[in-house]
Amino acid sequence: MNVSLERINEDYLFEVTNSSGMSIRLDNKSKTTGEVQGVSPMELLLMGIAGCSSIDIVAILNKQKINPKVLKMHVLGHRHENDVPALFYQIDINIYLEGDFSAEKAKRAAQLSFDKYCSVSKTLEPTAKIIHKVFLNGIET
Repeated sequence: MNVSLERINEDYLFEVTNSSGMSIRLDNKSKTTGEVQGVSPMELLLMGIAGCSSIDIVAILNKQKINPKVLKMHVLGHRHENDVPALFYQIDINIYLEGDFSAEKAKRAAQLSFDKYCSVSKTLEPTAKIIHKVFLNGIET
């Protein structure tokens, strides 16, 4: 696995590209002038945990011949803003699923993701408490 980074302008805008040619733009959210044109590296970590666990949850449910109609997440990272570095100390994740399957299966798939499979959450776990809630068809499981 590898990525490459290239500076796009004379400010803080960068483009990061993976070996498949997919890219994302990064920018400094705390800059005081100019327009922010990309995600911050810390937002990218939150995106990574959402993506990683979503892939796990779908894979776990698919093995049970379940394909959720909807999977959405909201991820909120809490940081010690005045510390340097400003690490995440807690990450709250709300997982919203819709489909015709049991709340137990939804809850178990999420639990397996965060306890066993999601490499991103396991990487962040030593410094951040990760709390997840699962909602199936609008009801918390």
